Amino acid sequence: MRTAMGVWRWRRNPLRRPTDLVEAWVACIALVCVLLVAPAVGWAAGLQVDGILQRAAAEQRQERYLVPAVVVRPAVAAAAPADGGGEPSAQRTAPARTTIVASWTAPDGTSHEGAVPAAEEPPRPGDRFRIWTDIRGRLVGQPLDPGAASFHAAMAGLAAALTSAALAETLRRLVVRRLMHRRYLRLDRAWAAAGPDWGRAGAGS
Repeated sequence: MRTAMGVWRWRRNPLRRPTDLVEAWVACIALVCVLLVAPAVGWAAGLQVDGILQRAAAEQRQERYLVPAVVVRPAVAAAAPADGGGEPSAQRTAPARTTIVASWTAPDGTSHEGAVPAAEEPPRPGDRFRIWTDIRGRLVGQPLDPGAASFHAAMAGLAAALTSAALAETLRRLVVRRLMHRRYLRLDRAWAAAGPDWGRAGAGS
């Protein structure tokens, strides 16, 4: 980042323009935002997201249960589409995940039976495995792991810090571009005023 290159504009010299000093201050402010403000924003955002995700993970661990299930039979496979049905060949040849019919007892004591995804190994009737359900026995996903929640919070904090730093640099560039535009306008006006007399004898050039 070239933000610190404007610091030299603070030095007193006859060629320093007012816009040079403004550009130096803008560069300093942008540098402070990148080094201090952006990390602080990322840290605050990470803590906020981590708190939300950790609470969600705790609630999921309280509301979801790992219960034993028994394989009843393979689920009825859907009929494969005929050739020329308009689907790409890669999709037609992709292996489908095995689905089985299983039975399980919910934490509230009710019995359930339904189709669930099978494990990697081909299941056989009578095989036992475990699934995640709610208190009433409805299938749910695995609870969010606290470590995974912390990882997602860290990624959110990093994204917030990078976004803040990018915003500071973008604003700096916009201000510098505006200052450059004003300098060119003043230069054009000065040249228009001095141009007709340039090089003429007795014109003070």
